[in-house]
Amino acid sequence: MSGTFSGLNTARTALWAQQRAMDVTGQNIANMNTVGYSRQRAELQSLGGTAVPATYAVNNNVGEGVSAEKVSRIRDAFLESRAQLEQATTASMTVADTTYSQIEDAFREPGDTGIQAQLSDMWAAWGDVHDNSTNPGPRSEVLERTQTLVSGIRTTRAALDQQWGGNYDGLKTLVQDVNATASSIADLNESIRRATINGLPSNELADKRDALVLQLSQQIGATSAPADDGRITVSVGGATLVSGGSALKLQLVGSSDPDDLATDPPRVVTDPVGTLVRPGGTAEGQLTAMTSTIPQYRNAIDSLAKNLATELNAAHQAGYDQDGVQGVALLDDGAGDPTKITAANLTLAITDGRKLAASTLSPAAAGGSASGDSTNADAIYQLSLSTTGTDASYRKMIVGLGVQASTATNRLSAQSVISSQVDASRESVSGVNLDEEMSNLLQYQHAYAAAGKLVSAVNDMLDTLINMVR
Repeated sequence: MSGTFSGLNTARTALWAQQRAMDVTGQNIANMNTVGYSRQRAELQSLGGTAVPATYAVNNNVGEGVSAEKVSRIRDAFLESRAQLEQATTASMTVADTTYSQIEDAFREPGDTGIQAQLSDMWAAWGDVHDNSTNPGPRSEVLERTQTLVSGIRTTRAALDQQWGGNYDGLKTLVQDVNATASSIADLNESIRRATINGLPSNELADKRDALVLQLSQQIGATSAPADDGRITVSVGGATLVSGGSALKLQLVGSSDPDDLATDPPRVVTDPVGTLVRPGGTAEGQLTAMTSTIPQYRNAIDSLAKNLATELNAAHQAGYDQDGVQGVALLDDGAGDPTKITAANLTLAITDGRKLAASTLSPAAAGGSASGDSTNADAIYQLSLSTTGTDASYRKMIVGLGVQASTATNRLSAQSVISSQVDASRESVSGVNLDEEMSNLLQYQHAYAAAGKLVSAVNDMLDTLINMVR
């Protein structure tokens, strides 16, 4: 009798285990398109008989069926850690590539509206004055084209300042998002701990937590490590951001004015301790853009404005205008001071074409105030041909920008391939394969049917036995 009823119990556990395995398979199929979901697997384990001998009896049953109590998440810890690192690197390089692309847009090169074209137009206008210095038309053209160049330089500087401010605002918002995400991870840590202690399922909670950690990796270069009770520890730049159920807050400090970069640069610190954090991911890319990349080209455009003003003013002050007056500074800072020029305040100081000093002859040498001499205009035009002048320096800078932008794009392309390969490998392990799940479903279905046959067989045996003893 004990053997017969033992067989019935074995069939019961088989029915329950196969049903649970089919439920897990159905959960996988239902979430095959759910972002961040990790496929699950019912861990089937055989149940043996007691291993403790009785005093006057020996249990010689072959086993007590099967158990499917445990449902595992299929994950590869190494690939998860690798994905976090690669996602952070890709995010940082993406910001770098975008930064160089925006800088190229600010300079508008090559193109008819770029500074190079505007420089060429201005020099050409001086050449026209040299050909016909007494005609007011070419003189007006010099002023118009110089004003266009000044406006182009100021526009480029304004675009760079706007780009810098956009990165600052973006990083400030990013830090707020990081704090919210870290708090959510800490809450999930506690929920998973409680579920683990009480023997409740927590796989879906772990999926949500891992998705948030991967998001933090992209945003700020976070990495995770397993801790006790199913919890994880999240670190950023050597600082522990999440430990158990508590999360450390970060904040962006530093001046929002790019001119204060040398004294008070933007940086990410812990709140309230103020310990410096060296982030990765998008935050690293934005900090690099604000502290290195954009300032490099802000300084370059400022140097262009200063060098242009120095060259033009020196050449212009060496000549005389149509009224026989020695030339004055052609460009200044808007307040009459040529020594404080930047790309942001560069201003055309002359508005009257007669004041253009196209002549190198003084009134006495010219024999009158309205001399037709235009050799100084030609001297100014010759500045464009210098191999060390403003034009040459600007072309060199633009070539360097193009090389850096191309390098950033190529690095991002290579990194994207690596990141995609890691993601594909991770997905091959934890992702849901519909063909595999359908195969499992058929396997569990046949096992369930076989267990049902076992129940029928045991039922027939019991029926036969009962009828025999009537």
